Amino acid sequence: MKTIMKTLFVAVAMLAMTALAQAQLTEKKVLTLDGARKIIDAVKMEAKRLNAPGAAIAVVDDGGNLLALERLDDTFAAGSQISIGKARTAALFKRETKAFEEIIKNGRTAMVTLPDSLFTPLQGGVPILVDGQIVGAVGVSGAASAQQDTELAMSGANALSAKAAVSFFDKEKVASAFEKGAVLFDASNKYMVHASHRDKAGLVEVHEQDADIIYVLDGSAVLVTGGEIVGGKTIAPGEIRGTDVKGGETRTISKGDVIIVPAGTPHWFKEVPGPLNYYVVKAR
Repeated sequence: MKTIMKTLFVAVAMLAMTALAQAQLTEKKVLTLDGARKIIDAVKMEAKRLNAPGAAIAVVDDGGNLLALERLDDTFAAGSQISIGKARTAALFKRETKAFEEIIKNGRTAMVTLPDSLFTPLQGGVPILVDGQIVGAVGVSGAASAQQDTELAMSGANALSAKAAVSFFDKEKVASAFEKGAVLFDASNKYMVHASHRDKAGLVEVHEQDADIIYVLDGSAVLVTGGEIVGGKTIAPGEIRGTDVKGGETRTISKGDVIIVPAGTPHWFKEVPGPLNYYVVKAR
């Protein structure tokens, strides 16, 4: 009996110690490199939507340590360091940097004596909040205005908690897109839907990052896929155009056909005898 009681006492004591240890610890969420990249992608998408002239984007963890940095084309060189400073300030002080800019503007100039390594009181730094915890911050510098820096940073800060919205395009908008060939939906870091129209042959195309999923809606064409591009020239990052294909597979496509062209594969609408409408889903 004494042995049983002693065993129970030890068990209860161990449970009590475990409960006490758990009470002294909290579960902490940590921002990963993949999460930081998702935040930067969200800022880039918003910059594209707003036609922002350029931006440097920095993401730090909750200790202000740099996780990821990207400077878009046409952004001034100092933007990188400024964006890091904004992100670090937002993370360490757990507030938007816009608040500090306003505090100093209202007369509390003593704050500017804080070391630059800790404090960049300029708009464009926003904490990243996940389930009530600040896991880091994002800083943006180099957009058209200080307000736009903040708007872009906000789009990044919300990226981890935002849910994708359902997109709907009525038949009039779809018909209008096919008339000229236009993008219906663009989530460039994942996929894009294009309503494509052709009346004649085009150039040979190679998309180094995107696979093309093609669904023919109306019309027909002679499509060449594979082989080796001739006269290829880079017209944009990851986009090559040429005048001919050496080798490859030739097939006639028509209404109802689906073709999947993997990334990096040359493809060419070599002959288009009449109006051709087709959907292209670009998958990255």
